[in-house]
Amino acid sequence: MRILVTGGSGFVGSAVVRTAVAQGHTLAILSRTPSTGGNGNVQILNGNLSDPPWDAIAAFAPEACIHSAWIATPGVYLESPENEAWVEWSLKFLAGLGRRGVRRIVSLGTCIEYRITGGRLSESSTPLAPASRYARCKADLYVRLRELPELKECSLAWGRLFYPYGAGEHPARFASSAIVKIRAGERVFLKTPHSIKDYIHIDDVARAILTVMDAGFDGAINLGTGEGIQIETMARTLAGLLGRPELVETPEVVAVDPLDYVVADASRLRGLDWKPQVGLESGLLRLIEAVSR
Repeated sequence: MRILVTGGSGFVGSAVVRTAVAQGHTLAILSRTPSTGGNGNVQILNGNLSDPPWDAIAAFAPEACIHSAWIATPGVYLESPENEAWVEWSLKFLAGLGRRGVRRIVSLGTCIEYRITGGRLSESSTPLAPASRYARCKADLYVRLRELPELKECSLAWGRLFYPYGAGEHPARFASSAIVKIRAGERVFLKTPHSIKDYIHIDDVARAILTVMDAGFDGAINLGTGEGIQIETMARTLAGLLGRPELVETPEVVAVDPLDYVVADASRLRGLDWKPQVGLESGLLRLIEAVSR
């Protein structure tokens, strides 16, 4: 399949590109960095979401689009005013693709669109209650995309992504920052050690996105494993793999975490014959190796 990818140099997008090429797809990556690059089954299209290179896109003739581009800088993205701009850019861009004959779209949302209930988060039964600007903008984009007349003939999958980790993640993310601290002999202090998240390895994320695209799935779908991992478990597994288990420290009184249990109901995704292939220890070993480079 001929797939156009936005955010193809980012954490999620680059994993999608690697996996899609390995599966035999032909790709074009929309890139803000001027380039004449690309090789084999990958083309680079110079441009951005706010000013797309429509002639180059038409020449590539994509059958599908995976839209992963968005502001994602830790410590910045949750309340950045730029989120509103990404909504408008995304609407215009995806509407333009619909007018040009693209019939499959997978766009990435976030698990924190949901109200955190203490149970598994379900696309069909868990209410939405986005608390950050980032989550509100993602939720708003999905509603508005469903209303676009240009996309009425498209399958539109909205992938609510849970907690990806792996090679290529931002160094400020939990696992990578913990690896750096442990290697330096510094203690990793866990404010909310008992919080449980649905951690999913980035290679499994990429396979999930492509599974959704290949199926022509339409609607909201959770991109998570359906299995929760306690933050303390992840930290102690990392520390053990690095030979410094004593460096993980927990407080006598833990802080309140408003996101204390964020685990997907993964029934829809698993119903597409997807299941995670990378276990926690294996995934963390891959990340340790990547951070070492």
